[in-house]
Amino acid sequence: MKIGIADTTFARVNMGKFAIDELKKHGSVVIERYTVPGVKDLPVACKKLFEEYRCDICMALGMPGGKEKDRMCAHEASLGLITCQLMTNRHIIEVFVHEDEAVDDAELAWLAESRAREHAVNVIKLMRPGTLEREAGTGQRQGFSDAGAARQ
Repeated sequence: MKIGIADTTFARVNMGKFAIDELKKHGSVVIERYTVPGVKDLPVACKKLFEEYRCDICMALGMPGGKEKDRMCAHEASLGLITCQLMTNRHIIEVFVHEDEAVDDAELAWLAESRAREHAVNVIKLMRPGTLEREAGTGQRQGFSDAGAARQ
């Protein structure tokens, strides 16, 4: 299994480092890393990881700022990542942490690391067919606490 890690220099936390560290804990994987300036550069980074580096799955890690224009850029990047998935028929796990999700730098750093690590585990589970089915409908969240299943 070859996993692509696309991350950015705009992020205020080295999320790629945490994702790679977590992936290595879960068995033998080959990792290719491609770092770009910002979130809107992530779609082509993932496409290159699929086509030129022959990755099976990618993680796209980024940290949009807290302003409205940053939300717009994140949305555009998300659309690009979705398009790339459809073009390549491969999964890209989007791992974005918006600066305004945290109250201070300490919480931002904690959230970025937690979300990167938890999504890295999701990548491993996704590569093992049937594993995620056991968690369907359980309200899993990455970073902050899980929401849990709705009571019926």
